[in-house]
Amino acid sequence: MSTVPSPPDTTQTARRRGLRGCVLPATMLVLLLSVLVNLVFVLGYAGVISDPLSDAPNGVEEHLYLGDARARDKIAIVRVSGVISESGIAFPVRQLRAAAADRRVKAVVLRIDSPGGTVSASEELYQCVVNVRDNTGRRFAGTAPKPVSVSMGALAASGGYYIAVAGHPIVAERVTITGSIGVFAALPNVAELAHNTGVKLELVKAGGIKASGSFFHKLTPEERQTWQDTVDNAYDTFLDVISKGRPELSTDALRNTVVLERTVPRRDEKGNPEPGEAQKPTVKYTRIRADGGTFTAPQAYQFKLIDGIEDLPSAVRSAAARNGLPNFKAVIYEKPSGLVEKVTGLPLGRQGNPLNWPDVSGALTPRLWYLSPSADAGLLAPVP
Repeated sequence: MSTVPSPPDTTQTARRRGLRGCVLPATMLVLLLSVLVNLVFVLGYAGVISDPLSDAPNGVEEHLYLGDARARDKIAIVRVSGVISESGIAFPVRQLRAAAADRRVKAVVLRIDSPGGTVSASEELYQCVVNVRDNTGRRFAGTAPKPVSVSMGALAASGGYYIAVAGHPIVAERVTITGSIGVFAALPNVAELAHNTGVKLELVKAGGIKASGSFFHKLTPEERQTWQDTVDNAYDTFLDVISKGRPELSTDALRNTVVLERTVPRRDEKGNPEPGEAQKPTVKYTRIRADGGTFTAPQAYQFKLIDGIEDLPSAVRSAAARNGLPNFKAVIYEKPSGLVEKVTGLPLGRQGNPLNWPDVSGALTPRLWYLSPSADAGLLAPVP
């Protein structure tokens, strides 16, 4: 008896074909979603996109520092930290813009902890402080002129002091280092090394001193004088800015008046007095205000570079008293967290350089600096 084969199950076959037909579109959809998620992550980390639900339209978030959290009147603490560079002043400017635009901010305390920086960035930041103080509208609009006082942190030297004189009064902490009123141009030179190793740079130029400042040849007297004229001009500008902000200090008093004069022991490279009890070798030690050197806070007060010595909380309360604010809250500004940080909870930071490579181009480019002594070693640090 023959067996008749059963007909194929067309229903199951159709179902299997349908499932196979869905695999490819589903895989493509997953890949597309993965690409989109990674793209959002990278752009958010790089700061190209931000959180659309952020409540910080001015690029800053406000936090209470001290005072009555329910008070209407505010004192804004604007912080300037680190080397003052063209790329590094963006956040201080955003803070100043936020303080200028807030009608509830009745006074500003500029908190400086900086060794200074480039001449151009120091000047730009100084003008932005004046913008808030006088409501000039030069860089951003404000609701009214707002008194600006200054509180110095551990270091407020050179360009840090340059921007400080836009405010009044200026106070420092007991351990503050300030002053360093001067300017320099750093011109790297590897001419001798290049000569010894047979490396050279062929220059094709028009203009006798066009290549001044090149790494590969020593400055001629004419080239050096060109840079010296530029430095002298920046130095004169520094003194003019100080005398404008502190009328009791004329440019002559800054440049020529001796404020310290004594004899000190001659010391070796380790700081120990050199031997020689019979002769007691000494050298004459003379200081003027604008000799480029730093001063302690008591010295700066004695020489009228600052108006008092007090810490930041005291400076804030003094600003409130001067401006008739019995009930106030002092606020500080922070950079808002990016979308990626909020999603992941990781403090990744929002920088334009996702790999966080140091930006050394500024240090390798000839330029003028309002920078305190020994701070030039920090020029190769990453820009914040």
